[in-house]
Amino acid sequence: YINPSVKNLVLYAVNDQDGSFIQYNIKSYIPFQITELQAIDNAVMIGGYFNDVPLVLYFNMALLQSKILPGLFNEEGELTQIKPYSDGTFDVLISAKNFNRKKTIWIKSYSHEGNLIAHYTVEPAGNTNLIFARSVKTDRNTQLIAGVYGYKNSEYSRGLFVTSITSSGYQQLRYYNFADLENFFKYMKAKRESRVRERIERRKIKGKKLRFNYRFLVHEVVEHNGQFILLGEAFYPKYRSIESSYPGGFFRTYSNYATIRNGHIFEGYWYTHAVVMAFDENGKLLWDNSFEINDVRTFTLEQFVKIEVKDDRIVLLYFFDNTLRTKIIQGNRVLEGKTADPVKTRYTHDVALIPKGSTPTGKLEYWYDNFFYAYGVQQIVNGIDTPLSPKRRVFFINKINCR
Repeated sequence: YINPSVKNLVLYAVNDQDGSFIQYNIKSYIPFQITELQAIDNAVMIGGYFNDVPLVLYFNMALLQSKILPGLFNEEGELTQIKPYSDGTFDVLISAKNFNRKKTIWIKSYSHEGNLIAHYTVEPAGNTNLIFARSVKTDRNTQLIAGVYGYKNSEYSRGLFVTSITSSGYQQLRYYNFADLENFFKYMKAKRESRVRERIERRKIKGKKLRFNYRFLVHEVVEHNGQFILLGEAFYPKYRSIESSYPGGFFRTYSNYATIRNGHIFEGYWYTHAVVMAFDENGKLLWDNSFEINDVRTFTLEQFVKIEVKDDRIVLLYFFDNTLRTKIIQGNRVLEGKTADPVKTRYTHDVALIPKGSTPTGKLEYWYDNFFYAYGVQQIVNGIDTPLSPKRRVFFINKINCR
């Protein structure tokens, strides 16, 4: 919980062996909205916004000193990532306009002590704008910046871009239109996908490209067997007219979670599918795949699909409505199609329900090694083998392993 009127923060470092902890009181100088926290050795970086301006607070736990990182507190932008590295250095990625008023990605590199050591921008080609990105470094100290691009000031993306940046600063930017991906539209029903593919081919014959507009976020880029795997998700905001009503003039009753935006009821973000793409260290596309997402709605944009990379396959999974959904792929091949398994309850005959009219709760998170944990609140009924009440509301945690 962040109180905007309070400047100072409290940080707890917990020992995962015995549960002991150390409390740190941090001076933040100014109140700001916190969105991200990353740690390196004896320091933490706390990112957020002050009046829509991105900033990062650096706190040294050994010296008990804090400071606002230099080179950030300037103008409006979007803090897209704080990326720590094994050598103690870290990067801060910000999406903001450059001197030509084109939206692009700014990369600022810092030492372990929080000193600015380098900064540069990705130079967008033509009339494109770079909307959002993530970063990863290769063994050869080449940096890959991967994200989504669009045109003009649109929030919609036309495809994905990958920039490889060498230690000398040389950049190579590649664009991948959604229409050029082999499996991007696999989330659609077969007939609809076929119609879209036919439209794409007709445009190609005429020497034109079919332009698709998607809301899309890149969540992470991980290294696997010499390839760099990108995971992102497509979504769209859903609205209803505030004047809509039932026949007879009775106004529709909306969920308490809905909000009003510009005279319309905002009913949340609906996810359509996740996309997995693999690149080499130069940013060249090797393969792509996708994973359909069903019925997921959220009022805050977050990562639903998680990824588990193994020697011979990749597992994609997400948790929704008390059910774990998984898909196993190998490159652009599907080894095991989408499956759905309900999470285990404490007693054999327990049944977990989602009350009618309520929004399903529950999340899936990375834990340690190759383990995940799913948690949330369940309404339990029909527990005939339990001494507890046959109807009860419980908080649950499930440990999950992808074998």
